[in-house]
Order: sequence, then structure tokens, then C-alpha cells
Amino acid sequence: MAIPEEELTPQRIVEELDRYIVGQSAAKRAVAIALRNRYRRQKLPPPLRDEVTPKNILMIGPTGVGKTEIARRLARLVDAPFLKVEATQFTEVGYVGRDVESIIRDLVEVAVRSVRRQRAEAVQDQVAPLVEERLLDLLVPPPQPAGPHAPWLAMLGLPTRPSQASSEEHQRQADEHRVRRERVRAQLRAGELEDILVEVEVEERNLPWIEVFSPQGMEQLGVQLQDLLGQFLPRRTHRRRVPVREARRLLSQQEAEKLIDMEEVTSEAIRRVEQSGIVFLDEVDKIAGREHGVGPDVSREGVQRDILPIVEGSTVMTKYGPVRTDHILFIAAGAFHVSRPSDLIPELQGRFPIRVELAPLGRQEL
Repeated sequence: MAIPEEELTPQRIVEELDRYIVGQSAAKRAVAIALRNRYRRQKLPPPLRDEVTPKNILMIGPTGVGKTEIARRLARLVDAPFLKVEATQFTEVGYVGRDVESIIRDLVEVAVRSVRRQRAEAVQDQVAPLVEERLLDLLVPPPQPAGPHAPWLAMLGLPTRPSQASSEEHQRQADEHRVRRERVRAQLRAGELEDILVEVEVEERNLPWIEVFSPQGMEQLGVQLQDLLGQFLPRRTHRRRVPVREARRLLSQQEAEKLIDMEEVTSEAIRRVEQSGIVFLDEVDKIAGREHGVGPDVSREGVQRDILPIVEGSTVMTKYGPVRTDHILFIAAGAFHVSRPSDLIPELQGRFPIRVELAPLGRQEL
């Protein structure tokens, strides 16, 4: 559970991190101060607030000492959008592979899912009665209504309206259905029908993946074409036979989506990414080192130069709209066994002013 930011002093943050990570007090203090500075920045007037940028952190230490866990637990403390990526996944522009702007696109997706989940939890009190009624419709189908008025039957000399006997029969069936529905409602609330199978209509959301080469990037254009096709193609549905417990989950999602304003969810997600997003860039030592001009090392410096604008602060276009990266906190990490931090390009070194060395865990810590 997220802790109110006003209560998160650096000392309190370190105490929370001590519950999960052994040792590494220097790294804990560094991230605690960075998180507290974010809260202090929010208290500044808007013109001055935009001038304060986060001090990114470079963690140096071997595998398994807690670099990733420190960043992950830090994000959980304040429920901030968090994304862990490996620098080796990305390639220089012009090479086949993922472009570095996908970091921000993925971070926005994480934030949208988080906000949507929170909004869905907030409307559960409204969703529960609606889901119960839909489950009752599946378990106790309503009786067929009486036939409508049909003038053409008069041409054949047949009665055009239901007889009084048929109306009374229909009323009797409706009364029996109401009684049975209330009986099933009580069983449903008591949890006695959780294993009963019912048929639920669900929407198929998986469109074929489209890959297109373009200067914008194969990955991003493919996502945009998928969204475009999803708007014009008719929604396909299919029926699934599932237990009541699973049907309740599916129906809850459908009813919650009707009550959630996705435009508000999107704007809130972008705001959270821009103001409190955290990106953990792992294996950064693998893109450091002297260039040799041939082989797999040819794009190392190119990847660094592509990462630099995002870390410095730029605007990245996503399918939800433009996202500014000026106030996103970047935490880079690497073992640096072969290379050194000084092997990174000078511009990138300057964007990680805080360096913390994490010591290997010994017998005393364990």
C-alpha cells in the first residue's frame, strides 16, 4: 500500500527499504533523498516547479546485491509508474531492434493499466449489483414475452391478440420466474453456485500483429495501425462456458469499463508518468566501452546517444498523446566488471550525477 508522501521523510523511506533489502545503506539514502526532493518540488509554485529537474542515479555493483529491488520498492512506496528495462534490448536508429522511445511508451502503458485498475476498484460498489443481475439472467433466463399484435392474422380469420387464458398463463410464468429468481439470488450470495457453468459473451481484442518498416520505427507504426484497424473493424465476440466465479470477473470488467471515463484515465496516467515516473535502466555497462567499428559493438555509442535526449528531457509521442520526460527519474545500473562508468559518453555521464557503489553481500549481511 502506498504511503502518503508527506510522511515519507528520507529516514522513513530508508526504514521501509530496510524491511526488504539487506545492507546497501548508501544506495538507500540516495534514492530516499531523490524521492523526497520530488515531494518538495510539488510544493513549489508552478513557474519554479518546472525548473527543478531530478538528479538521476547510477548504481554500480555486482548482480544480486539489490539494485533492482531498491528501485522497485521505491516506486511501490508512492505508487509511482515503474518500468525496468535492459539497455541491451535497444539498438541505434537504423538497426533492426527496439528504439529507445519504446521505454516511455511502455511506461505509459504501465500507468494506464494502474489507473484503470484503481478506477475499477473505485466503482465496485456500483458494479456489484449490475453483475449480480446479469448473472441471474444467465442462471434464470426470463420467460418469453407474449406475442405482439399482428394485424395480418386478421386476414386469415385468426385472433390478432393473445387470449385471456394465454395472458394469465404468461402472468403465472412471470410470477414463478420472480420467485425462482429471488431463490437463486440468495444461493448466489451464499456462494452455493460458484461451480455452475454459464455462457458469457466476451469480446475478442487480439488483432493480428502488423509489422511495417518506417523511419518512425517498425514497432510504433505497427501499434498505430492496430489501433486504427480496431476502430473501423466490427467488434468480434464469442461465447465462453465458464464457472460462475469466472463469469463474475468477466462481467465485472465489462460493467466497470462502461463506468470508467478512459479520457480521464489517460490524462491521469500521463500526468503520473511525467511527474512521478521511474525508469530503471539495467545492464547499462553493456553499452559502455570503446567502439571497434565492427561486430556487435558497432551501435553501443549510438544507443547511448539515443538514450541521452530522453534522459535530458524531451517529448515522446505515444498513442495516448505526447509525454514529456523532463521530470522522470532514471536509475541506471550495471556491474561494470569489464567497462567503467567513464567509458560512457561524457554527455550521458553528466546526466547521472549521483553515483552509488553497492558492495557484495557477505556472511555478516546474510
